[in-house]
Amino acid sequence: MKNKLPVVMGIAAALFFAITFILNRSMSLSGSSWIWSASLRFYWMAPLLILIVGQRRGLGQLLREIKGNYKMWLLWSTVGFGLFYAPLTYSAAYSPSWLLSGTWQFTIIAGIIMAPFLSKGKKNTIKVWQKPALFSGVIITGVIFMMSGQSQLLSASEIMKGTFPVIIAAFAYPLGNRKMMSLAGEKLDVFQRILGMVLCSMPFWLILCAYEYLRSHSLPENSQLLQTFIVGIFSGVIATSLFFAATQKVRNNNSQLAAVEATQATEILFACIGEMVLLEAALPDTYGIVGIVLVVIGMTLHSIKRK
Repeated sequence: MKNKLPVVMGIAAALFFAITFILNRSMSLSGSSWIWSASLRFYWMAPLLILIVGQRRGLGQLLREIKGNYKMWLLWSTVGFGLFYAPLTYSAAYSPSWLLSGTWQFTIIAGIIMAPFLSKGKKNTIKVWQKPALFSGVIITGVIFMMSGQSQLLSASEIMKGTFPVIIAAFAYPLGNRKMMSLAGEKLDVFQRILGMVLCSMPFWLILCAYEYLRSHSLPENSQLLQTFIVGIFSGVIATSLFFAATQKVRNNNSQLAAVEATQATEILFACIGEMVLLEAALPDTYGIVGIVLVVIGMTLHSIKRK
């Protein structure tokens, strides 16, 4: 049960992460700026996390850690949060949430590809992660099936703008997360690490917002403020905390780490359901049903205890 807990936490995180895809799509359909949608999430997260970390008396320790290695904190926070969420939000202006959440599953493969290069020690060989790669391949095959039928309804331009930025995000998120886990180690808890990354990614978001204001002289609308606040709480704080805590528990085990990262495949299931209920999307076709079955099989294989 102990080994399955991180997987359960990952699935719970995926449920809250799915809200991001649905609300970002909703905001883009209403004509809201993707830059404000992206940056406001982190503006909302900052004060909430400051309260949490402050109540736990962890602010002083966090600031000392950042000061001791601020260049690496700025770099990997910008990669893990900036280069992750900005492309993801940009793509919402061009593609429906099911396509975004489906493409996002490349983060599973990205984590596996980067593992041998980011981890230290002789244990990190092909033999160690070939099973996670195989199981993740089942999930990715399911995702391709789900996308194949629907992609016929989209133009080539929509597919490119809705998928390529997400692939960039899919590599940036696990890269930033793993680098920050290595940098923070056991010295900081999950809330401290997330707050540190939020604060150190602020220069990126401020520059992006300055560009948007100078370009269009626009400010976020009230509906956008409300929806980004919801995203900030459910996805930014709750989902990120669950996911980071799950990966923290298994950070020294590549096989289990890949299993936790693979739980994000369930986002596409939650996003499909949410899009049907909230945005009145159509039911999945035959390809979609086959894809969902393959995703469930892949998730089951990942969650089984392996030696």
